[in-house]
Amino acid sequence: MVARGDPVRVSICHCLACQKRTGSAFGVQARFPEDAVTVQGRSAQFARTGDEGTTARFHFCPECGATVFWSMDAIPGYLTIPVGVFADPAFPPPFVSVYGLRKHPWVRLPDGLQCMD
Repeated sequence: MVARGDPVRVSICHCLACQKRTGSAFGVQARFPEDAVTVQGRSAQFARTGDEGTTARFHFCPECGATVFWSMDAIPGYLTIPVGVFADPAFPPPFVSVYGLRKHPWVRLPDGLQCMD
């Protein structure tokens, strides 16, 4: 996976599906224009319809099971990549938090984060 340029959005998602998908209390992901991403290698796909009724297509490594990217019907022309895929501690921090109503009460968010419930 190669992404060129800066992400248009880096976000934290507290929805229950992201908690299950990541095995963590939230997911952290970066959204890029589709034409800024080059997908390399094989992936398997899983489609999931979310709370809002739209479908996301998750692509994961068929060898290790890690989610490598996904696309959302509601946001055509963009791919979303889990920040962990970059394995870069200097990756830009999130600036949006979504599904805050499902956030674990012990999670503390960075100051200045735009919160959307």
